[in-house]
Amino acid sequence: MPLVVLHSPEQWTERFGPGSRSVVSVGNFDGLHLGHQKILREVQARARATSRLAAVVTFDPHPAKLLRPEQPPRLIQTLAQRLAGFEHMGLGAALVLRFDQALSLLSPEEFVQQILVEHLHVAAILVGENFRFGHRGVGNVRLLAELGRRKGYDVEIVAPVELNGLVVSSTAVRSAIFDGRADEAARLLGRPFSLTGGIHPGAGRGRTILFPTLNLSPEQELLPKLGVYVTESVLGEHVFPSVTNIGTRPTFDGRGITVESHLFHFHEQPGERTLEVRFHKRLRDEMKFASVADLRAQIERDIAAAQDYFLRLGAAKQPLSG
Repeated sequence: MPLVVLHSPEQWTERFGPGSRSVVSVGNFDGLHLGHQKILREVQARARATSRLAAVVTFDPHPAKLLRPEQPPRLIQTLAQRLAGFEHMGLGAALVLRFDQALSLLSPEEFVQQILVEHLHVAAILVGENFRFGHRGVGNVRLLAELGRRKGYDVEIVAPVELNGLVVSSTAVRSAIFDGRADEAARLLGRPFSLTGGIHPGAGRGRTILFPTLNLSPEQELLPKLGVYVTESVLGEHVFPSVTNIGTRPTFDGRGITVESHLFHFHEQPGERTLEVRFHKRLRDEMKFASVADLRAQIERDIAAAQDYFLRLGAAKQPLSG
């Protein structure tokens, strides 16, 4: 079923009526990493077991953009990516609250009563142990549970996910992406980190002296560390192995950061389409070469390394015979 996306508590009541109870989680869910996925799977399981609506409450923009404008986090995903992730996980509804001054001033009790109780009629709320809510983040899981006892909903605290002793978090994902550790980011996310956006024309060198590329205008705020990556590029329903350079093209003009992908076995004119680039592994730093011939030779080595990566990845996915 398609995800129902609503943008105010009043819209929620209009859509679901005053008697429909829900099982929800509340949060930013930036990245929708393995920790988020664990919480939302448990939301779904509890909703199914009790015949309730499985739902999520999230915010746009990220609260830190209002509360800490001097140092807001660079977001891993766009709102559209988050909503697509909620739908992919099978949630029934998402309430996207605009995080503005009025919302930021609600006390924890007001947030629970005015939104979760009066409109969403929550039967249960599932959150992580570090969940904070209300004005200045003074509400914690202990207060959430206390309010639940008074207002008639259950609270379940979901333990974090750990990988190799590291707690999976949006901060850990951002750090991995920013440092170029694409493979680690993929492990924390449960899928490759991806950039999405429109395709824009480049300088045209790829088709004349190098290798043809598609140039992405990323919608995301967070870009991986400059360098060359093994990627997959998605156009419509087709997924192409690719090599992607994020950088300033120092061999040429060295101005501005571009995201350029060479797609294997792609010979079409892309037109005005949306491109998604999924980052699997970082190959090297971006470098300045003495000549175009040297750059071309290095790109050939990059392509060979990416082809080898996908061959090994395909072999790893094959069932063992015996």
